[in-house]
Amino acid sequence: MVSKRKLSKVDASEESCKTDLPSRCLEIKKSRISDKENASAFYGLEDEGVFEELLRTSGIVLKAGEGQNEIAVDQMAFQKKLCLALEKHPTYPAVVKQFISGLESHIKDRNQFKNCLLPCTPVRTEGSRNLVHSYCESLIKLLLGIKILQPAVITLLLEKIPEFFFDIVGTFGTNFPRLIVNQFKWLDRLLDSQDLVRKLMQMVSVSPVPIQHDIITSLPEILEDSQQSEVARELSCLLKQGRRLTVPVLDALSRLDLDAELVAEVRQSAMTIVPSVKLEDLPVVVKFILQNVKAADAVEVISDLRKSLDLSSCVLPLQIHSSQKKIKSQVQASSSLSQVTTSQNCVKLLFDVIKLAVRFQKDVSEAWIKAIENSTSVSDHKVLDLIVLLLIHSTNTRNRKQTEKVLRSKIRLGCMPEQLMQNAFQNHSTVSVIKDFFPSILALAQTFLHSAHPAVVSFGSCMYKQAFAAFDSYCQQEVVAALVTHVCSGTETELDISLDVLTDLVVQHTSLLMRYATFVKTILDSTQKLNPCQIRKLFYILSTLAFSQKQEGSYIQDDMHMVIRKWLSSTVSNHKQMGIIGAVSMIGSVALKRNEGDAVSLERPELNSERDGQLSTLLDLVGFCCEQTPEVLALYYDEFASLIEKQKGNLDLKLLDEFGKSLVEDFPSDFVVDLSPTVHGSFLFPVKSLYNLDEDQSQEAIAINLLPLVSQSELGRVAAEASNQSKRAVSPLCLSPCFRLLRLYTAEQNSGSLEEIDALLGCPLYLTDLEVEGKLDSLSKQEREFLCSLLFYALNWFREIVNAFCQQEDAEMKGKVLIRLQNITELQNVLGKCLAATPGYVPPPATFDSEAPEAVPSINAAGPARKRSGRKKKADSSKTGSADRSQAEDSSEGIQPDSELSELDKTAADREAGNPLAQLQSYRPYFRELDLEVFTVLHCGLLTKSVLDTEMHTEAREVVQLGPAELCFLLDDLCWKLEHVLPSGSTRRVPFAKERGNKDVGFSHLCQRSPKEVAMCVVDLLKPLCKHMENMHNYFQVTVQNQGAEDEPGLNIQEHQLMSSCYQLLLLTFRSLFAWNGFSQHGNSDLLRSALQVLADRLKPGETEFLLLEELISESFQYLLNFQQSVPSFHCAHILTQLLIAIAEKPMSGWKKEKMASLAKQFLCQSWVKPSGDQEKGSQFNSALHTLLCVYLEHTDNILKAIEEISSVGVPELMNSAKDGCSSTYPTLTRQTFPVFFRVMMAQLESSVKSIPAGKPSDSSEVQLEKLLRWNIAVRNFHILINLVKVFDSRPVLNICLKYGRLFVEAFLKLAMPLLDHSFKKHTDDVQSLLKTLQMSTRQLHHMCGHSKIHQDIGLTNHVPLLKKSLEQFVYRVKAMLAFNHCQEAFWVGILKNRDLQGEEILTQASEERGSDEDSENSAEGPAEEVLKGLRLSQAGAGGVQRRG
Repeated sequence: MVSKRKLSKVDASEESCKTDLPSRCLEIKKSRISDKENASAFYGLEDEGVFEELLRTSGIVLKAGEGQNEIAVDQMAFQKKLCLALEKHPTYPAVVKQFISGLESHIKDRNQFKNCLLPCTPVRTEGSRNLVHSYCESLIKLLLGIKILQPAVITLLLEKIPEFFFDIVGTFGTNFPRLIVNQFKWLDRLLDSQDLVRKLMQMVSVSPVPIQHDIITSLPEILEDSQQSEVARELSCLLKQGRRLTVPVLDALSRLDLDAELVAEVRQSAMTIVPSVKLEDLPVVVKFILQNVKAADAVEVISDLRKSLDLSSCVLPLQIHSSQKKIKSQVQASSSLSQVTTSQNCVKLLFDVIKLAVRFQKDVSEAWIKAIENSTSVSDHKVLDLIVLLLIHSTNTRNRKQTEKVLRSKIRLGCMPEQLMQNAFQNHSTVSVIKDFFPSILALAQTFLHSAHPAVVSFGSCMYKQAFAAFDSYCQQEVVAALVTHVCSGTETELDISLDVLTDLVVQHTSLLMRYATFVKTILDSTQKLNPCQIRKLFYILSTLAFSQKQEGSYIQDDMHMVIRKWLSSTVSNHKQMGIIGAVSMIGSVALKRNEGDAVSLERPELNSERDGQLSTLLDLVGFCCEQTPEVLALYYDEFASLIEKQKGNLDLKLLDEFGKSLVEDFPSDFVVDLSPTVHGSFLFPVKSLYNLDEDQSQEAIAINLLPLVSQSELGRVAAEASNQSKRAVSPLCLSPCFRLLRLYTAEQNSGSLEEIDALLGCPLYLTDLEVEGKLDSLSKQEREFLCSLLFYALNWFREIVNAFCQQEDAEMKGKVLIRLQNITELQNVLGKCLAATPGYVPPPATFDSEAPEAVPSINAAGPARKRSGRKKKADSSKTGSADRSQAEDSSEGIQPDSELSELDKTAADREAGNPLAQLQSYRPYFRELDLEVFTVLHCGLLTKSVLDTEMHTEAREVVQLGPAELCFLLDDLCWKLEHVLPSGSTRRVPFAKERGNKDVGFSHLCQRSPKEVAMCVVDLLKPLCKHMENMHNYFQVTVQNQGAEDEPGLNIQEHQLMSSCYQLLLLTFRSLFAWNGFSQHGNSDLLRSALQVLADRLKPGETEFLLLEELISESFQYLLNFQQSVPSFHCAHILTQLLIAIAEKPMSGWKKEKMASLAKQFLCQSWVKPSGDQEKGSQFNSALHTLLCVYLEHTDNILKAIEEISSVGVPELMNSAKDGCSSTYPTLTRQTFPVFFRVMMAQLESSVKSIPAGKPSDSSEVQLEKLLRWNIAVRNFHILINLVKVFDSRPVLNICLKYGRLFVEAFLKLAMPLLDHSFKKHTDDVQSLLKTLQMSTRQLHHMCGHSKIHQDIGLTNHVPLLKKSLEQFVYRVKAMLAFNHCQEAFWVGILKNRDLQGEEILTQASEERGSDEDSENSAEGPAEEVLKGLRLSQAGAGGVQRRG
């Protein structure tokens, strides 16, 4: 009876606890108070003692104040004892209420309540054998483990929580709500868990946010498994209601077992809050999303997450942080620092979350890579993408190759510019994250430097620089070691890039790099493979390190001195070159101006004297070397001149005077003489003074003693060099280099003024009579070679004169510079004639920092061939067009094959009317380099020059201007420079290419400038270039209008060709600039805008300053489009088209595409006639035609219609014309150019059908009909083109047919047959017509296969097996389509005979077939016969469908 009563009492108490918490709170308290009063009346003051007494007898001693409650027995023993004591108490079950009342009274004191919530302290009394665990639960948790007390204690605890709603918990305070909720975690048994959870959720609805946070995060440890789904739905509702509980809700949900539908719903809710969530909450949100992603939707989820995550809004850049610390007060700065630290920690946590997901969830890793790969827009890519790719590369070894491939692809496409990486390294918060990936950064940078793509190489170099600047000393050391490894063991491109990176580092981080100078110095042991330009970079780096830090660089100085002395003492010319370059680099570092506070300027005097002594010894050794060899002395002059030019304004003039004065003071005595009517001496030719611009200044006139010096040099070359002459020998090789040094030295000492040496601009040269027409054949070989050398020296002198005085402001000097340009063009005419008569001639060197002699044979071999074949303009065209051909022939000689082929097509008039620039292209390495400043001459308008009339003794006014020949000369040189230094977007480095050899010969000064500096110079020249192009436009418009009215056709032809060359070179200059791949970089966007603004300003003067970039592009496009009416040649039209595409692709909009198609068609429909009256033709013409035809078909809105128009209109017109005729609609379509048209049309047709979507079962009838219509047109075009082989049966046409015919059939099988499967029943007639037309084409293809076999043409038969395989697949695919539509009976077998191109039966095989009685399937022909029968079969099948289906 007792047990039943107990049970009933417990049940009653449990029932009482199942009421709603808010409505019962007051009621329970009242009942408790009344119970308390009753118990007090019965027991008196012993009521409170029941609680304490039962605890004490069970093994727990309550403590007051700060002391923790003590437990002397095991926890399980205590719970059993207390439970038995309560059940056996005389007043049971009333004692339970008394016990709870005692507990309630005891915990009214906060310290005592805290003790009850905190773990008890284990105590063992003396002599006790009971073992107590070192950790014991709190008293409250122990009471919750007792079944008869649990409901009442739970209610009591929940009632206590509201008391602490408004408590402020300090750093060291007690968080009572959290302690209370913690008591419900991990209970062995809950009598009514649903009631507890319901009450907790009710408490969440009324509690402050901190308490809500504690309750929600504790739910997973309180819930039973059956309750998780229901509570998860309630929590997801809370997630939608507000953002304050995002973190606790997601934290709780991530620990619950949810069904897939609910997971997707909650994940979507979490995704929507990612952009606006607080930074400190972001890691939790991302963790939940990544933990609950499934393989099926991983890519979609990660793509959405990528778009939502934006680190730029939650990261404080380093530069902002540093500026804040300077500007703000100390308190503000410290708060800013704490903000940065918090931001940094949160970002690090975020990437830790991503790192864990990537490492342990294969789907997440692959999905993230795929999501980045699927992004196409540049703006879609963020810093996050780069960091995640680095993270995956460093974390997952299995995904490294895929990660590297994606990153490389994105860099090539411009989606990940270097600016993105710089942002990642410059952000304070992401640097700490990226540093963990340093091994991957180093590995990727090393890999990228091996790449064939310049953008990837540049990205790799930028990775090195950013890592060095952002990371610690260990990482910096590894970066330097990797760069040194590239220099010592890499390819030439790696070597150049690595030295450039080290140069940037030594300029920007000199003191940091100084720590690792020992590593850099080891490059001196591997200088054998360095060319002079690379040696120059290396010694600049070492010199900067050696002389920038007081004593720290002295050991580098010693090593440099030792190496340079060894090189200078060597008998190997290459080593002497390197010694000269190294010595001048050291001089340059010593001679730099020092700031007053600079460490170097404060060195002790004895250190300075020791340094000067070392340099003096070095200079003496250099002087001794130079005396022996003129080439070495000339190199010394050039290197010193380049040093002065590079460090203009930064050199110490006293030191410069000390080092340089002795070099230039001998120039007047060596090369300049007083002008006299006669020159004494015995020479091969009589001496004559020529090109004197100062004839009015008869007194104190001077001349350049050229011919005597050349004569002396030539004789000295023949004679033995054994005699020791007391007088120093002077070589004409040093004339131009010494003058270059003289003028730069003079300008530096006199603040840019050249007044001291301006007499050299107009002084004459001692040459000989240059009227060589008809005299060359009578000269000996030695005399012709002497004359050629004399002309080379004279030309190089004038080139240096123009370099020196081109920037002078005086009008008279400008006029003289223009005359010197005229002298250059005149001398080049003479030189061209002399070279034509002197085969095998080797000119004297003009550049001395290269190994030019190794390349002489090939240069000379090309030189005479080109010079004999005639005129300049055409070869110029072929040269400049070599880089822009869309399908250039593979050739190690680059431009020569096409140029020579085009020369063969020239007429006699072309050969006679030319000038020698084309001939001299092969001899470029033997001319002095023109400086970029020379092109400022293009700014010149009309200039006046005062001259004295010798007869009337009066002043006249002579107009001097830049003529067409001089303009052509300047533009030709400018084009070569731009082609060399401004790579286009499509430029790639060829892997495993031969060593570059002389690539930089003739560009020594240019290579010391960056591509951006060169582009800026050209942008500054755009205004005069536009004026010149407008002049050309006007000239050719007038020429077109006046055609047929020429009185002097020969003169007009020559003038026309010269102006045409200028026009072409102007267009090439524009194209080289605007096609430069550097414009795609973020840092060059302002430069692009400036360039476009110049062009747009020609249309809208003064209105372009505030135009958007897209508007500037449109205006520039329209400006250049206006030149279409005046282009004089087809090659000019080709270059203009490419120029417009280069501008329109930034970006290409619809109307520009339409304009491009219209322009290309206009050029194709135009008759291109030379001034001599002949049609343009040749390989160069065909190459340009190929490009223009591709442009037309790629940009037209209906490519199938355009192909049909050409094949159905243009080709029949050609077939009906005379043998040398052309199509009237397309005059560029002739019998010679037909293969070009045919190839492009076949290729574009095959490409266009691939854009037709494959048929799907879900397609509507209208969609099916539209696709069928497109395929009908395509197949009709294909049939027309294939049948043209009957008329144009040349081998190239057959080759094109076999190749593209197979590709078309394969595309039809892949894309069209699924469409026919599902549209056969609805559109039977259309499908039947389509198959019938295609089958006629496939039969013709079979005839071509037979033709190839009969003629045993290997080039054609190589295509046959693959083509026959495709034809066989077509047969069986048609059969499968009929079976799919239940029309198998429409398919029947027939034998197709072998025929030739004209359809005539091949008799040999016909007789074999007639003599065979075997069944067609068992024919001796085997597979080939099967294919033939199949083709016949497919034709019969189509007919069968019509009649039997």
